[in-house]
Amino acid sequence: MAQWNPSWKAEVGLNHVGAYQVSGQPYASGNLDCGNAKQVEFPYVTRWLQVINREAFPVRVGFSQLGVSGSNYFTCPPSASAAPSSTGVLEAKVSEVWLYSPGNPTAKADVVAGLTSVPRGRTTVSSSTDGLLPSWSGSVGVG
Repeated sequence: MAQWNPSWKAEVGLNHVGAYQVSGQPYASGNLDCGNAKQVEFPYVTRWLQVINREAFPVRVGFSQLGVSGSNYFTCPPSASAAPSSTGVLEAKVSEVWLYSPGNPTAKADVVAGLTSVPRGRTTVSSSTDGLLPSWSGSVGVG
């Protein structure tokens, strides 16, 4: 016999609308080395995120190490004189983001985000060959 689970006891998940309608819990991490591929793990799934680049080098932004090392990334442009550049606010539900500025060992970037109440493990997907993969790794366009 199936166990009765009233809807008010349902766990928060990726499609839980209420988790995305409220303001996000603040998250900030600054001065991150991205001369090598750098993973930024969020404690909860993001509602939005933004990458800020204060350096004279472009920074690749992606959602897996393979993505930023390959061709599945977008670029946060270099800063212009004293003004930092940014990706702008990205409305994305992810549990991690990757930063990489190849050939620029001193490159640094900042990440700010608004977090939902959705546990980061909710973005884990199964793969028959790799077991559990974090975030969207292995997805089309991610790497």
